[in-house]
Amino acid sequence: MGVSSNRVEDFSSHHETSVRMSPESAEAVMVVAMPPVEIHRVCLPPSKTTFQKLRQRLSEIFFPDDPLHRFKNQSSFTKLVLALQFFFPIFHWAPTYSLALLRSDIISGLTIASLAIPQGISYAKLANLPPIIGLYSSFVPPLIYSILGSSRHLAVGPVSIASLVMGTMLNNAVSCSADPILYLKLAFTATFFAGWGFIIDFLSKATLVGFMAGAAVIVSLQQLKGLLGIAHFTTKMQIVPVLTSVFQQRHEWSWQTIVMGFSFLAFLLITRQISMRRPKLFWVSAAAPLTSVILSTILVFLLKSKLHGISIVRTTNLAYKFPDIGHLPKGLNPPSSNMLYFHGSYLAVAIKTGIITGILSLTEGIAVGRTFAALRNYQVDGNKEMMAIGFMNMAGSCSSCYVTTGSFSRSAVNYNAGAQTAVSNIIMASTVLVTLLFLMPLFHYTPNVILAAIIITAVIGLIDYEAAYKLWKVDKLDCFACLCSFFGVLFISVPLGLAIAVGVSVFKVLLHVTRPNTMVLGNIPGTQIYQNPSRYREAMKVPSFLILAVESPIYFANSTYIQERILRWVREEEEQIQANNGNALKCVILDMTAVTAIDTSGIDAICELRKMLEKRSLQFVLANPAGNVMEKLHQSKILDSFGLNGLYLAVGEAVADISSLWKAQP
Repeated sequence: MGVSSNRVEDFSSHHETSVRMSPESAEAVMVVAMPPVEIHRVCLPPSKTTFQKLRQRLSEIFFPDDPLHRFKNQSSFTKLVLALQFFFPIFHWAPTYSLALLRSDIISGLTIASLAIPQGISYAKLANLPPIIGLYSSFVPPLIYSILGSSRHLAVGPVSIASLVMGTMLNNAVSCSADPILYLKLAFTATFFAGWGFIIDFLSKATLVGFMAGAAVIVSLQQLKGLLGIAHFTTKMQIVPVLTSVFQQRHEWSWQTIVMGFSFLAFLLITRQISMRRPKLFWVSAAAPLTSVILSTILVFLLKSKLHGISIVRTTNLAYKFPDIGHLPKGLNPPSSNMLYFHGSYLAVAIKTGIITGILSLTEGIAVGRTFAALRNYQVDGNKEMMAIGFMNMAGSCSSCYVTTGSFSRSAVNYNAGAQTAVSNIIMASTVLVTLLFLMPLFHYTPNVILAAIIITAVIGLIDYEAAYKLWKVDKLDCFACLCSFFGVLFISVPLGLAIAVGVSVFKVLLHVTRPNTMVLGNIPGTQIYQNPSRYREAMKVPSFLILAVESPIYFANSTYIQERILRWVREEEEQIQANNGNALKCVILDMTAVTAIDTSGIDAICELRKMLEKRSLQFVLANPAGNVMEKLHQSKILDSFGLNGLYLAVGEAVADISSLWKAQP
């Protein structure tokens, strides 16, 4: 496939590089000293069968980190041990576990349990589920994650965003108050399908920033029902109906509830600020929710004869009765596999809710895990996290749990408390178990207003205005996706707002694919480097050459655009040469370094472009095609039409060789 056989041309001995200056200046001509250029062959990649190509491609797509490389050249017993460590990371760190590590994990586990218990009750309420479901979800999933997860600091349990999305989407289809049995069935079924949320992931960082901020605002406004003591409140999740309901029900406002609610809300926000400014005092904000629950419960119990306006979490709310599973006991999670809803008119709702909440939980869990892994210089395996989060949700759906993932607030507390391994999740789950077995009656007089205050404090940290400002500075289209997500959640609905933002993100990807970047290249004097003159002012255009680069694969979606854009570059170059009385354009070189792939439509576009340029007496040359691109060009026989001087390994070699041929012509 060579273009010449290792010819060496003295570029500096016979070639002068002219530089087109501003219109006010005459054309300046300077001699650029260049080293001899050796013309190399452009080789095809090693021959492989179709099966070998497919196997390699699938391996790169699904296993980019080659997880099986440690199994090579190992004995059968070693492979068995490595397999256990791969599928169950607990076997990797358990053999070296020590009492010193256990002490740190016990402290961190008890600390996050003090946060997980009140948050579990609050988030279940946010999902329109019995509060005890939130505690169930803080027991089984952390145990599963401690065996399957690869993060040392991820604290697993219910989270506000997934709870909000589930509550909103399911309540739009089935009223949690009119048919609580069906609602709970759909919640468990959605949790089962959330375990498959790893299949698709179209949530960019910009989308999540806007979505979480919008959801945080909606969640906070929804908690005005509890903070103000309103009994009849809208079930809608848009900002206008929520605010309308707040002011239309002014006659239901309870001054006792308002005083207690805003007092504890101020306490929680102050402790949060203290821990943010002084990370060593992490325990202040970690203990604040449980402290608030205890103090408010005691206060309501002592003044129950005088505080009639404050609604409380009664035991009837903590234990629903369902004919399918009997009475939900105050103890270990009862099985719920027989409540999974795999047929009927609401199955589509459950699947859609599960997939969306699954995507959210997976995205948040992996992001949080990698954040704290980077601080301790270890790696979180994305594949293992997918399996761990997916399996714990599928198993959780069979044990009376709803969607769970890694919580940023609890993980931050876990990290600051000195957690060393996933044993901290086991300690937290054990503490929740003790609560389920013995302490449930103590929550009888817990006021609903304190749960609202805890939720507001938790979600207010999701409003990341600094990230939004950074998006504006770095990428305006990303910022637009962020704003679409934010306002879509506020004014339309949570799922539609998310769908709009995903649509904008997908549009951005399609825009980059269908309208790739193309540029003109110039030579940096004294080198074989060719760069964009708009970036590097010292880069100079080579007379009689138009050197272009395409920064994307050439597919059916962009082949026509690339063809038209190159012809436009040619037309503009010829017009500029004519205006400046420069050297006539003779050759167009297409640098294919960044063209990572090409399909049949792209090959046809290249062929048609060559014919169009030949009609204009212009030579068309390809430089540095990638291995798979070169292989497809060879198989399509298009290279035969380019001839010996139509394909080069580098732009510099193409310029030197073609220039020497022009000089050799009489």
